[in-house]
Amino acid sequence: MDVLRPTLIQIGGRVYRKNLVQEPVHPQEEEEDEGFYAGPGDCADEPCGAFVVEETEKGFQCRVEVPSPLYKYIIGKKGETKKRLETETRTSISIPKPGVEGEIVITGQQRGGVISARTRIDVLLDSFRKKQPFTHFLSFALTQPEVQEKFLQFKEEVLEKCSKDHGVSSSLFQNPAKLHLTLGTLVLLNEQEIRKACELLQRCKEDFVDQITSGRPLAVEVAGVEYMNDDPAMTDVLYAKVRMKDGSDRLQAIADQLVERFVASGLMLKEWDRVKLHATVMNTLFRRDPGAEERSSTAPGKASLKEREAFNGRNILKLFEHFYFGEVQLDAVRLSQRFSTDASGYYATSGQLNFC
Repeated sequence: MDVLRPTLIQIGGRVYRKNLVQEPVHPQEEEEDEGFYAGPGDCADEPCGAFVVEETEKGFQCRVEVPSPLYKYIIGKKGETKKRLETETRTSISIPKPGVEGEIVITGQQRGGVISARTRIDVLLDSFRKKQPFTHFLSFALTQPEVQEKFLQFKEEVLEKCSKDHGVSSSLFQNPAKLHLTLGTLVLLNEQEIRKACELLQRCKEDFVDQITSGRPLAVEVAGVEYMNDDPAMTDVLYAKVRMKDGSDRLQAIADQLVERFVASGLMLKEWDRVKLHATVMNTLFRRDPGAEERSSTAPGKASLKEREAFNGRNILKLFEHFYFGEVQLDAVRLSQRFSTDASGYYATSGQLNFC
């Protein structure tokens, strides 16, 4: 990292520097103690408009809701991170027991010290949250029988005509019961965060979705195939394209505004300026793990590109460029759980936004 151009992190509408501190690396050091922390002078005088600092009889305190899986990053190896934060900010940090959901409470005699500790905890949590594999995603289900049947026809014809092309095999294809459009991925680490995401979905319905849909499903056509990377001879993801039957951009508008709202809430990371609407039909991740879900960018916990065996998609693209998968009536956005299956074969749903 260029020390003159440190990484900037946006948390709660404020921007902070992410400084890297070089410390001795221990052979079996745990992931949670990577030598990164907001240095003593980084946040000491930050205003606390994004959170509440209460005055008590003994000084000041601030409470922060933190999912229990992230406690270890505040504690650090052998408690070193927590001790360092307490010493440098002259505060006391109370953390619930592992596995117990609750609030981290910061107390101190000086208001500035409490603010500094809270800000540095926020920066730590933001850094490590980004390293968690996603748990949920916003999706449109493409599970109508007509589309599933056409997908199976596509699979059969591809294997019949292109099976001799490098890397092409039946293991690459999506499960027809799980065909979907992904709008964005989320890391939701406890029931409170899942509930927050569900509540935000309903606010989006009231704020703009109902106006765009007029309370009716969106008629969408799934037709044609395209590839993700630059070289069709080294394809990792092949997807079906989608378009509104009436030629409008209403589906794109809903997708973009939903992602914008979820990014602003802190529940989702911004990956692109515009949602790429696509339905994955072939993915080299499925070769290794049939239950894998794609993500548009490489992320922790996901196989690197070196572990993926690409396939030659040139003939598939030529022969099936205009393949028609069918028409779909989209009537809901689902908060889908990763690595799950419901009674219909689709992903289990934590909540959904209904158009009708």
